[in-house]
Formats: sequence, C-alpha cells, structure tokens
Amino acid sequence: MKSEILRLLKESDGYLSGQQLCSHFLVSRTAVWKVMEQLKKEGYEIEAVRNKGYRLVDSPDVMSRAEIESLAKGRWAGARVVYYEETDSTNTRAKEAADKGGGQGEHGTLFVAERQTAGKGRRGRGWESPAGASIYMTLLLRPDFLPIKAPGLTLLMAVAVAKGIRKCTGLACKIKWPNDVVINGKKVCGILTEMSAEIGYINHVVIGVGINVNQERFPKEIQDRAVSLKQELLHSVRRSELIAAVMEEFEVCYEIFLKTEDLSGIKEQYNRLLVNQDQDVKVLEPGNEYEAHALGINDTGELMVRMKDGRERCVYAGEVSVRGVYGYV
Repeated sequence: MKSEILRLLKESDGYLSGQQLCSHFLVSRTAVWKVMEQLKKEGYEIEAVRNKGYRLVDSPDVMSRAEIESLAKGRWAGARVVYYEETDSTNTRAKEAADKGGGQGEHGTLFVAERQTAGKGRRGRGWESPAGASIYMTLLLRPDFLPIKAPGLTLLMAVAVAKGIRKCTGLACKIKWPNDVVINGKKVCGILTEMSAEIGYINHVVIGVGINVNQERFPKEIQDRAVSLKQELLHSVRRSELIAAVMEEFEVCYEIFLKTEDLSGIKEQYNRLLVNQDQDVKVLEPGNEYEAHALGINDTGELMVRMKDGRERCVYAGEVSVRGVYGYV
C-alpha cells in the first residue's frame, strides 16, 4: 500500500482526499495517516489540508522499496522490489530467493542494496560497494527458453543501462563488448549474469548491475578507467529514478528478445552503442592474444572480428577479454 500511495501522490496534479485513498485501499483514515507519517519521516514533504487531502510537495533522493516501486512503469521488471540497507551481494540474495521460491523468487523481482559487503565482478573479482553513491541491483528472471540462449541477456541489460542513463541524464554511453558500459572511455557500469540450469531447462537467471552514480572520486588504482555520472554531470543523480528507467528499458529489450530468442531484433541498437564497432582491438584469450578489427555482434552476441589476413572470426564472451589497441576501450 505504501508504494502505491506514493505512486498516486506523484501522479496527482493536486490533492488526494483521504476518503479517496481509504476507498481505494479499503482501509481506515488512520491507516492512511500512518503511511503519510512514515513517508514524512523518510524525507518526503507532504502537505495535508482539511477538506482537500494530501499533496506531495517535494521528494528527496530516497533509496527504498516504496520509492523504487512507486517509479516503476513496466509491467513486471522491477515491479516487486526487495531492498537491503546492507547485504553481502544482491546476486547472492536473488539466487537464494529463486531457490526458495515464493513471492521474492518470482520472475522480474529486483533486489537492491544501499551497500554490499561482498560484491562480485566478472571472473570472481570483487566489486567496490560503498554506501550512498552507487546502484547495486540484481534482476531475477525465470526464462522459458534453452540455457544456450541465456548469454544474450547480459547484452540486453547493457543496452538497457546505456539507454536508461541517457534518458535520465542525457549522457551518451557506449558499450564495451560484451557488458561494460562506458562514458568517454571510462567504465561507469559492470554487469554480472549467473544462471542455474539443467540440461535443456533454466531454473533461473540473475543479472547483477553495478552503476557508479554519485561518487566524487575513486581509488588511485582505478581512477584512470572508472567514472561516475556525477563526475561527468557535476551534479548528483537520483538513483531510484535511474533504476526505474533501466528496468523500463530492459523490459522492452526482453520482449523483443523473446520473439526470436536471439539478438537479431536488438543487434542494430547494440552495435550503434558499441564503442568497439569498426575499431582495432586486442583479443586476449587464455594463452593467446591477437589484434583484429571489430565488426560488431552477430545474432547470438559473439563479437565478429576481421583478422589481419582478411578472415572473419567469432569471439565468444566468457574467458576472453577485448581491449582497445591503445587503451581500455
């Protein structure tokens, strides 16, 4: 009820009467008043006028279940939120919920944390997760397609993040294949997808997303290749609004993906965002590295490259890294 009342307050051009809210939710005036008091304590400025009702005057930059759910515009992606002030890893929490089943294990549930103590990056690397500045979230999916199709979901999320950031900030993001989102050559977002599957069947997929939002500085060892939205804009960004925008974009991408169960419907969008497109790259395989010219992704998400001898080759994500010949991108 709290999330829905907040949504109604945000959507209203004027006052919402207490009686309207009581009738809508089938609760007492006291129950509505208690929700309003909770919202005020969280920092929302709510005006109450006798015979008129309640009006939202101002919203703070709040990260909470109610705030995120109140902003959700899609049908299912992020419509249910599980929020933690602190947890080890949102990916871990999502996988546990998926295994247990129940409401929190439903398709489209979004797990969000203010702070992580054991955030994970690609290949088991740690992900710095301080409180108050970043987005740490994981989307739980229960797809009805073969496990071999699942790697495409990571690329869908990269597109959704890039488009969500642009919608909220106007910043033009690019994607470094397969799943880093970058601004001006520096990483602003990392994505980690994990799957539980059996032969021919997916139990669940979790897609973890970490976005550098309001950091003012980074540790010396990564400051030359990491950036935050605030550093680019010189002002703060409302994290909950960005979360809602990314979820809305992901839902659109996912519905396109389901029509063909490959990336053919979104490949053009992805390649337009690909920072490696038509660039010379260095492909780093275990025990082997070579230079080639990147041509863009194919329908299954592999990076197509042209070798120096003119042959074209597919580069598969996983243990392979791609770097620009002269730098990170």
